[in-house]
Amino acid sequence: MTSPLSAGSAARGVVRLLNTSAGRVLCLAGQVDEAVVAAFLQRYGREPARVDRIEAGSVTSLSPPALDLVLDHLHAAELAGRAVPVLRSPLVERLLGTARAAQAPVAGATTRA
Repeated sequence: MTSPLSAGSAARGVVRLLNTSAGRVLCLAGQVDEAVVAAFLQRYGREPARVDRIEAGSVTSLSPPALDLVLDHLHAAELAGRAVPVLRSPLVERLLGTARAAQAPVAGATTRA
């Protein structure tokens, strides 16, 4: 029998690429820390994936590397001339707003309904 993970070692956040009937989705949820982003990059690589939507509506904390990951995907879509809607939690809304104040606007980002 396998021993359960201790509370300190269990991942509390997630970043995944999902293929859905509506296209490819970058999903972030929970406490997205540096370790979660590192695991994502190890699995999928550093190059931003072509995504049709970013789902970050249930993010409770977002580390600087996680914010960079979202911004990289939005920037890649912008360079390709594609609008990528973003479903965001209030925290993600605030962080993206702050990041945007420091750089050019990102096309296609929408707020949580």
